[in-house]
Amino acid sequence: MHPELERVLGNLPDSDLTALDLADVRARRAAAGALEDSISYVRRVIQVRLDILGTELAHRRSGGSPADSRELVARLPQILAERGGASGQAQAPRDLLFPDVDAALVTAVDEVVTTAQLASVDQVDDESLADLVDRLEVLEGEVSATRHALHERLDALQGEIVRRYRTGEASVDSLLQ
Repeated sequence: MHPELERVLGNLPDSDLTALDLADVRARRAAAGALEDSISYVRRVIQVRLDILGTELAHRRSGGSPADSRELVARLPQILAERGGASGQAQAPRDLLFPDVDAALVTAVDEVVTTAQLASVDQVDDESLADLVDRLEVLEGEVSATRHALHERLDALQGEIVRRYRTGEASVDSLLQ
């Protein structure tokens, strides 16, 4: 489990959510939602870098010469549009503000490929470029797995809140006070 995810949600099994008071369940759900925003944002940053580097690698493997930064920037709309629909179920953003991004995740992305390396991809040899793509794919898989685990916990927390309202343990009237 991702350290920030563990910190936010703790190691409490879903079956033990009944032991928490409703305010704690709601607080955990809110914290998990904020973390989901952060993880989803970082995952998309990774995917954009993968799109750019993967397209450049494919270009080179098909016999093209390394693209200079101006050429790459000119191709960005096409590169980013090629991904098509994102995998998984799309969710409407809860907030249109920039998410509070987990610094450890940003560092993990930058340890694989910095924005400076991305901007000077023409200076990266083919073997190193392939290695960067491989490393980004591994990181994207790890972030996606963390995101999936977080969605399961969010579902469990939301389910516990709904259960309490259905059984009468919680009242809608308490929200209005």
